[in-house]
Amino acid sequence: MTAAVRTAASRAPVVIVGAGLAGLTVALHLADDVPVIVLAKRELGEAATAWAQGGIVGVLGSDDSIESHVRDTQDAGAGLVDEATARFIAERSADAVAWLVGQGVPFTPDEQGPLGLHLTREGGHAVRRIAHAADATGKAIHDALLAKAAAHPNIELRQRWMALDLITSRHVQREEPSRCYGIYALDMDARRVEAIAARAVVMATGGAGKVYRYTTNPDTSTGDGIAMAWRAGCRVANMEFIQFHPTCLYHPQERSFLITEALRGEGGHLKLPDGTRFMAQHDERMELAPRDVVARAIDFEMKKHGLDHVWLDATHLGEDFLKEHFPTIHARCLALGIDIAREPIPVVPAVHFTCGGVVSDLHGRADLPGLYTVGETAYSGLHGANRLASNSLLECVVLGRTCATDIQAQPDTEPAPLPAWDESQVEDADEQVVIAHNWDELRLLMWNYVGIVRTTKRLERALHRIDLLRAEIDDYYANFRVSRDLLELRNLVDCAELIVRSALLRHESRGLHYSRDYPRTLPASLPTVLVRNGHTRGGVR
Repeated sequence: MTAAVRTAASRAPVVIVGAGLAGLTVALHLADDVPVIVLAKRELGEAATAWAQGGIVGVLGSDDSIESHVRDTQDAGAGLVDEATARFIAERSADAVAWLVGQGVPFTPDEQGPLGLHLTREGGHAVRRIAHAADATGKAIHDALLAKAAAHPNIELRQRWMALDLITSRHVQREEPSRCYGIYALDMDARRVEAIAARAVVMATGGAGKVYRYTTNPDTSTGDGIAMAWRAGCRVANMEFIQFHPTCLYHPQERSFLITEALRGEGGHLKLPDGTRFMAQHDERMELAPRDVVARAIDFEMKKHGLDHVWLDATHLGEDFLKEHFPTIHARCLALGIDIAREPIPVVPAVHFTCGGVVSDLHGRADLPGLYTVGETAYSGLHGANRLASNSLLECVVLGRTCATDIQAQPDTEPAPLPAWDESQVEDADEQVVIAHNWDELRLLMWNYVGIVRTTKRLERALHRIDLLRAEIDDYYANFRVSRDLLELRNLVDCAELIVRSALLRHESRGLHYSRDYPRTLPASLPTVLVRNGHTRGGVR
């Protein structure tokens, strides 16, 4: 153990909630100087990062530029991208990729490529700028960083620990301006709640994809960080912009398997059952149009023709090419009886990414001092009304690094005595079916009423039902001991309300938000920002 690590061991820890790319990036940059606790509410390998197939943006090639990447990000974001944020992240993309290479991430090589890497292209990108590890980039990155974190003596990895709520000034009864002092967290194996004091808390819990019935996200994506920060008084922005990935595998045995955008980037064709290509009728960029355009096009064709899915045909690319560049997809589909080299793949849109989140700056700082949010939990202004493919992993690394730098620059604070979690007035739940029923009802109503195409009437009906569900959930929470399913349901109903209220405020169609009542895109627009006291600001103008 180094002297720096020995010194750090006696100091208050930084608690990072979430063990994906964003959280691990912060942890690895802090750990030589500050003790770090990383909480994963399931197994350590179950982060959304490990599910990412496509890759990470790097402005690396001689045919590329910062301006080109910023422009592509802005075009995808449909007028709501913060240009300063996009430029800040693009300027640091090469360093981010180089850092990952230094951590041992086995990107697909190309001796002729920049940094010796093979670069691919995805929808919305003007050039090839996506560094990847075949078609399982997220897993390659996550495995490498998780191994580094596990080997670091100053990082404590706790799996099956779930954060309940932030501990703020109202809990510790301090008179100074509100700040975050730590978190309450449930040790699921011991079935006890612990109050953990922290120098800083970093929310890196991912998005809220599980609020919908069909999603490419893992079961961990229940909006925990967004909901906890919202309950603690932080602003939340742009929650109406939920990205539906155009091509999730449609198969009864596999409801969450993503067919990467890179397959279309390499020449895959979207077709109707009779073999007709249809994207030309929707956008001149055809299969390379941004995700919102492709998802709406598929949704339109499915409804027009009464289809359960459409087809993604890559057979013309050849078996050797598909096995080399898309081995995971080839193998997984083959195991399900689909030979993608000889037959098209059945695909359907599914929720993929939460473009909004907790309002945070370029160092991850949220409104509550001592609280940081990074990755999909945060709203940094990068994604606007639609995320450009492969920008999310880049955002995790760039802002994860700046977040760590800011935490290191803050003075140590004396840990406040934290009140213990009080379970004296609750008992063990007698009927888990209540939670299961509310889970199913919430996700189904969000899918049916708050999906790819929306109406004001549907949104109002959804909000009314969410209010009723919240009353049931709050009553259950007040009377029974907490469990992971109950906590996740509580967080999901908060996120559902944030999504619906944001969608009702946007009286236009833009990016991922399409309203039949307001089909026009207005000449100018602002982010939708929700404030905890019930007031809102932003919206369209």
